Amino acid sequence: MLPRSRWRPRGTAVRRALTVLAATTLAAAAAQPAAAAPSDQPGGTSAVLDSRALDQLQQRAAEVQADLQEQHAEVAAARDQLADAEQAVAEARAVVADAEAELAVHQAVVAKYAAAVYRDGGALTPLTLLLSGGDPGDVVSAMGFLDAVDAHAAQVIGAAEELRRGALDQQQRATAALARAEERADAVAARVTELEAAAAAVTDELDAALGTVDRQLAQLQREQLEVNERTAANWRAYLDQLAAAGITAPPASALLSPPAGLPAGLVPVGGSGGGAQRGAAQLPRQPTSLLVLPAETLSAVTAAMDALGLPYAPGTAGPESWDCGSLVQSVYGAAGLPLPGTQAELFAVTTPVAPADVLPGDLVFLGTAESGLGHVGIALDPRTMLAADARAGAVVVRALPADQVLGIGRPSLGQRAPVAAPGPTGGALRVECGNAVYPPSYDGARAWGGYPNGLIPPSAMCPLGVAGHTLRCDAAAAYRAMSGAYAGAFGAPLCITDSYRTYASQVRLYGQKPALAAVPGTSNHGWGLAVDLCGGIESFGTPQYAWMKANAGRFGFLHPDWAEPGNGREEPWHWEYAGS
Repeated sequence: MLPRSRWRPRGTAVRRALTVLAATTLAAAAAQPAAAAPSDQPGGTSAVLDSRALDQLQQRAAEVQADLQEQHAEVAAARDQLADAEQAVAEARAVVADAEAELAVHQAVVAKYAAAVYRDGGALTPLTLLLSGGDPGDVVSAMGFLDAVDAHAAQVIGAAEELRRGALDQQQRATAALARAEERADAVAARVTELEAAAAAVTDELDAALGTVDRQLAQLQREQLEVNERTAANWRAYLDQLAAAGITAPPASALLSPPAGLPAGLVPVGGSGGGAQRGAAQLPRQPTSLLVLPAETLSAVTAAMDALGLPYAPGTAGPESWDCGSLVQSVYGAAGLPLPGTQAELFAVTTPVAPADVLPGDLVFLGTAESGLGHVGIALDPRTMLAADARAGAVVVRALPADQVLGIGRPSLGQRAPVAAPGPTGGALRVECGNAVYPPSYDGARAWGGYPNGLIPPSAMCPLGVAGHTLRCDAAAAYRAMSGAYAGAFGAPLCITDSYRTYASQVRLYGQKPALAAVPGTSNHGWGLAVDLCGGIESFGTPQYAWMKANAGRFGFLHPDWAEPGNGREEPWHWEYAGS
């Protein structure tokens, strides 16, 4: 049996036992290496969600989420109204203070004038003018001057008093508006509290249903591990058959020109269009003939079997993790057949064969008309392939979906002149190694595997190796690689405060910060695709943050646009996985 991997594969559903590959021969059936027939849904995501109870509970959670989403806008509006009212009150108070200060200045001037008249006994007054017996014209003139001074003082003081009263009215109106805003904010808070209680009630039931789903998924994972191991064992048995038959696998160059160019004792393998297939032969014997593949192909498939169970991570090329293209490139390169390292480049140069003629070791290119080329793996038989699969988050044996085959290529035939690989059309997202790749500015939901946000079974997640933090398995593998590179620069791994956030934890956080936290069921943390970091990264402009900006993209992580400086919610600590 194949030793158990250091990394547990995450959830390819298995519904059937191992099967023996059907014969593909020219004159007689050729014995083929036995392979597996797993489900067509890596991750086991279809079967485990066929739960009516879970569907009904998720519907209830969605209804609460919709109410919270609607109330979220009301919370923001009430908060803005309250802030505006508080600012208006502060401004009104400032105006009142200015008006009272101006009135005090004028009152002080008048008081000073009055004090001077009282103090100076010779000051001009109507009485002193009459008693002085001066010229009647002087008396009239002086009394007019005094009247003018008194009228001006009264006018100045009156205007200042009117200004003060207006300011007081403005303050009263602003205070009343503040009271109304506070009342609205209290009402909104009460409504939010009610919705939080409803979300919490649903959460308990969802957690119970999720426990059942998780146990189902764990069982599917055990079955996947068994498929991987039994497939590898069957491959070793096929190699043993070749050795027992005295067959030394010929080089690829010896199988390019059947039938005349084949080594002695070997006969061609028939093609679906008539004639012989290039790149393979068979040893005639009873009751079935034995398929003979090039030495390079045997070496490559054997190396791929050794990688079963290792994690998928975009942009990596072993030995601890792989993406689909780098796995193909590595195993064939080590066998002496240099190939490019991406699914598009492999499609471009690999010599095609008819899909009906697929043999072990051929490359299988998957995709759809909308998304274009989206995956590459190594065929084990017409129904089964081995691949570093983004949805499964690991190197797994999985079903080969016939309706998604864009082409079959045979590396042992050499390379063709490059052709363009089919790309996305109509705005479809690019697919890499079986999973959609979201652009950096993407703001929509990133549901994966059919699981609801925050309701992903623990068995479908992978650990980061730090304080119980987990992410989706491809994101976790990428994070561990990024943390290792970061440690090389700063002497310590990444510091992390938050990763996958369950629905229940989203409900709790929303209750604490309803104006700031995402509505439960909408956070990217709930997809297992976001992390909050510390250790210097939580501040713009630090060397640690600068390192992340320069290097995170190599590992599929990005700093979302909304969290950038000046975009409303500045969060230097928040990083999201978007694939390679």
